[in-house]
Amino acid sequence: MAETVVLKVGMSCEGCVGAVKRVLTKMEGVESFDVDLKEQKVTVKGNVKPDAVLQTVSKTGKKTSFWDEAAAAPPAASTTTA
Repeated sequence: MAETVVLKVGMSCEGCVGAVKRVLTKMEGVESFDVDLKEQKVTVKGNVKPDAVLQTVSKTGKKTSFWDEAAAAPPAASTTTA
């Protein structure tokens, strides 16, 4: 079954993008992927397991996490009660 996995990957240059593309190209089950350097976002589609994709991209040495975790962290808000 095809699945879409979205990761936040700490990439700073085209070399980083190349490293991520290289490991994803070799990964079994990957049908397509998109690497967005500006947003530091990697979207992978195919017959893959999210944890396997995370581990594969982590092998590049880049800080990698699931996009949901990165986006779901709410900013710290200070609340005052009277």
